[in-house]
Amino acid sequence: MAVVEEIIRIENDGSISFGNHLLDVKTKVSDFEYDGDLYKVKTYNKITKLEKNGLFIYESVPGTSVHNLKLTDTGMEFTTEGNADAQITVELESDTEYTLFLDGVNAGSTKSNLSGKVMLSILASNGQTNVRIVKA
Repeated sequence: MAVVEEIIRIENDGSISFGNHLLDVKTKVSDFEYDGDLYKVKTYNKITKLEKNGLFIYESVPGTSVHNLKLTDTGMEFTTEGNADAQITVELESDTEYTLFLDGVNAGSTKSNLSGKVMLSILASNGQTNVRIVKA
């Protein structure tokens, strides 16, 4: 997979891809409309952030490229890649138990905090990492 040159786009399967971890200069796209919602992306090699209707959805430090993000009633899934190991924070339901799957392998369970944030790490040496977070 490659970076998202458009910074954010809608895929044929209805998912969203966003971010460009190769940029040296911070770039953003605001008011990207999809399915009645407005998305905002800020991205470059140091951070990638996604908001939906002004609410936090995703952040990685350093920046990543995210492919095929799907938000569901029970969680989210996406594929991510970057040039360095990344700390990723996503927002789901508050105070809820989730199971984390990395590349199809159960990586254990985690509980979101009171604001709904869940944190995970990915290794750049793995290339792309498929992430699925589902309500336990």
